[in-house]
Amino acid sequence: MKKLYTLTVGTLLAMASFAQVSMSYVSTYSTGEFNASAAEIVTYDSTSQTLVFSKSSTNSIEFLDFADPTNLTNATSVDMSSYGGSVNSVASHNGVVAVAVEANVKQDNGVVVFFDMTGNFISQVTVGALPDMVTYSPDGTMVLSANEGEPNDDWSNDPDGSVSIIDVSAGEANVTQADVTTLDFNNVTLTGDVRIFGPSPVDTAANIEPEYITISSGSNYAYVSLQENNAVAVIDLNAKAYLMVMGLGYKDHSIAGNGMDASDKDDMINIVKQPVYGMYQPDAIKYFDAGGVGYVISANEGDARDYDAYAEEERVKDLNLDTVVFANYDSLQEDEALGRLTVTTTLGDTDGDGYYEELYAFGARSFSIWNGVTGSLVYDSGDDFEQKTAAAYPEDFNANNDENDSFESRSDNKGPEPEAVEVFYNDDKIYALIGLERMGGIMLYEITNPSAPVFIQYINNRDFSVVDAELNGSTNDSIGDLGVEDLKFINDTESPDGKFYVVSSNEVSGTVSVFEITGLVSTVGINDVYVDGVKWEVYPNPTSS
Repeated sequence: MKKLYTLTVGTLLAMASFAQVSMSYVSTYSTGEFNASAAEIVTYDSTSQTLVFSKSSTNSIEFLDFADPTNLTNATSVDMSSYGGSVNSVASHNGVVAVAVEANVKQDNGVVVFFDMTGNFISQVTVGALPDMVTYSPDGTMVLSANEGEPNDDWSNDPDGSVSIIDVSAGEANVTQADVTTLDFNNVTLTGDVRIFGPSPVDTAANIEPEYITISSGSNYAYVSLQENNAVAVIDLNAKAYLMVMGLGYKDHSIAGNGMDASDKDDMINIVKQPVYGMYQPDAIKYFDAGGVGYVISANEGDARDYDAYAEEERVKDLNLDTVVFANYDSLQEDEALGRLTVTTTLGDTDGDGYYEELYAFGARSFSIWNGVTGSLVYDSGDDFEQKTAAAYPEDFNANNDENDSFESRSDNKGPEPEAVEVFYNDDKIYALIGLERMGGIMLYEITNPSAPVFIQYINNRDFSVVDAELNGSTNDSIGDLGVEDLKFINDTESPDGKFYVVSSNEVSGTVSVFEITGLVSTVGINDVYVDGVKWEVYPNPTSS
């Protein structure tokens, strides 16, 4: 039951404009560095109106003044080279930013370092190998890092993947190593088809590679995407133990609505059903509550293992196909058909005879919604991303993110490549933002009904008419944003001017861009409390109950 303490609240909401929700471009901060990972992960601190982003190109974190969203300015930066070999991720809470830094030898244990919003050091702790993502729990009492634990090129050193839980309930200034619990994947329960693969012998704990973490609204459970393993791990944060590791299964591209454009050599947009399975392999994931049920939304990017000692990727034309299953194998393996599609060699030879009866591509070119308890698939966006980008940019469809004039260059390999995802609530509605790494741009959906999301808008701050993405070693800023890596929603109660914003960080163009979201219901003056996805609207000083 939803309680309104005064009629004024109900009146305000009833009179609010329910115009179509939409995004519009506002401004960009440019590092000027092209294709150098100069703007990767971004976070926002409302207490200081500051954006912070990770900058691998210089192994630093950059602080931007967000007091005027139309004119982002650099406030300060912190050189992270004394803490490790490369900065990978940032997250903020209540005036503090947590920074994940891999070691100089990335198979060694990395660190999470805490700073205030003027760049002053607070504390640091050691976590697992290659901390690739860091996040605060919603209640602010914990910081979690996803420690990917990648092997070196000759696979002679493959550290365990792990998740570190840092207790910051006593304040980041008081954090010590005793407050860190690192969970490896020894003796975990695997359910479904979890991909454990590589050069023999294969060690499960070392083979599992955490990519991204999202935490339930009550801060009781963490969900960890295991991208290469095509799985998600679930952690009980109270017990500090894994509940399970769930294989996500596979997407059937031979079903209507699940089509794909599989060739970069047919000189046309051709989104059709194909005899191919897609491995979901999510990068970013986000938890949300709807109707009393917890869900996880995933951006199904895909990724292959490619090392000197082991590489799983191959083109369909270079495989031996089972001629009974694929009776049309000759035409199927042409470049204009499936010949150039990249697939894994670890799956598909079902009887071990050296001939492939099934084909498994990297990623699913979509976003998915999963039940947070059972792990079952609730919704997948099918071929929606390719259909909508094709309609918006028919001459630049499936372009790469480092050059224009690259029509269809990604059709053979993960297509638009969904990378980032963000979720926000407004007026009892739930919205999702999905960033496309290759084609670029942001997709906006309403996901209030998780089994039936509604597409709202696709916006892409990229000018495909610009010939040169790079000028004299720097980004040609007139081209816009290239390579969306992360998204951050900023509520009107947190922004400096009472407006709603989403901020994108873009790895290839080295830019941080701001978009305004209009058509949402203002929450200024109202404390919004969500319980299982239902908003309780409460005035700060209620006169009745």
